[in-house]
Amino acid sequence: MTADVSGRRRREVIGALRRGTVPESGLDLLAVGLDRFTGALDDELDTVAGGGAAFKAVRGEYGAGKTFFTRHLAERALRRGFAAAEVQISETQTPLHRLETVYRRITESMRTASIPSSAFRAVLDSWLFTLESDALESDALGGEAAPEAAGEAETAAAVDRLLEQRLAHVSTRTPVFAQGLRGYRSAVAAGEGALADGLAAWMGGQPQVAAAAKRSAGIRGELDHFGAMAFLQGLLTVLRDAGHPGLVLVLDEVETLQRVRGDVRDKALNALRQLIDEVDAGRFPGLYLLVTGTPAFFDGPSGVQRLAPLAQRLSTDFGGDARFDNPRAVQIRLSGFDRASLRALGAKVRDLYADGTVQGDRVRRHVDDGYLGDLADAVTGSLGGKVGIAPRIFLKKLVADVLDRVDQFDDFDPRRNYALTVTAGELTEVERNASATAVHGAVRAADIDLDLP
Repeated sequence: MTADVSGRRRREVIGALRRGTVPESGLDLLAVGLDRFTGALDDELDTVAGGGAAFKAVRGEYGAGKTFFTRHLAERALRRGFAAAEVQISETQTPLHRLETVYRRITESMRTASIPSSAFRAVLDSWLFTLESDALESDALGGEAAPEAAGEAETAAAVDRLLEQRLAHVSTRTPVFAQGLRGYRSAVAAGEGALADGLAAWMGGQPQVAAAAKRSAGIRGELDHFGAMAFLQGLLTVLRDAGHPGLVLVLDEVETLQRVRGDVRDKALNALRQLIDEVDAGRFPGLYLLVTGTPAFFDGPSGVQRLAPLAQRLSTDFGGDARFDNPRAVQIRLSGFDRASLRALGAKVRDLYADGTVQGDRVRRHVDDGYLGDLADAVTGSLGGKVGIAPRIFLKKLVADVLDRVDQFDDFDPRRNYALTVTAGELTEVERNASATAVHGAVRAADIDLDLP
């Protein structure tokens, strides 16, 4: 039942569907067909929370629910205290072979259960508070005076010692990250807001940081590809000390690598291979790394198969029946929606909507399961019969064109007063291609008239 869902959560989910986007939260209210993965994913989250690391590749055609799946997993992790970040891989904005850019996107998008976006600075402050509290509660002050009687200098020295202990393994690879944290703590303690802001930005991977801020911590230079790997280690240490057992990191739309120049693609694939190897080697304790891509990316000549070592690491034997896929495998596949699951998803959305309005009975009466099936068939038909790419536009039409009208107008009956229309302007490129096929039909080479002399 969805009656116990808060009004704010309900509005956020319904509002996102009305706009045709995947909600940022509340995805457990919409999950259909993901139960078979839950046990394995929870076990992997347990491993990460215990100081391990995990990697998973998620494959599926457009519309199969890759973004929904990864956000659903991130939401489960957030409820367990994890942090989460989602990075859209892009040739121009976030090239995978430049991990310093990827790291910056991680800190920009990172969220926690209490801070929905841009949580990096809050995590730093939480880490600082926890560090000082642990220093006071430990025997780092030597036991000569009670913690409450310790002077500021003694407290600062104790915090320094504890900081060095906790960042020891990071300092061996990137002492400059520890310098940044040390400088940040000093700036906060001294009330130097501008310096603290600059050092926080620098530790977050921002490229434009005032020289004065870096000089205050004895820092030179800019973050590069290899430094970003070590900064990620430092971030995981800070998260753990701030009370977050790990980070779920999603690298989404990795299949875009297939469209970039050959040498850039090779660098990006090697960067992904390097990340996976680092995870397997235990160098990122507390990291759950997920990448998403289409079957063409994983199996085609322009994707993973282009780099043999990466293809070997991701190799998974999929049988003919997806029911028997191994959810513990390094690569899992999403089969997408069929008519029954699409109607089941529609029923979840209808009930979520109905439980939040005084017109709930009318909503359920006019938008019954039979009508949901009819609408699903109509939307699928407008997209060339491709059920797999129908969920987004189906839910958008269901909420904005049907449920909203039934809720607001007493005499609106969708069976009498609504005819589905799908315009090119509201479709993605993949959806437009499917819609064109539905309208014009498939074109065969033999059907093309050539004007030959």
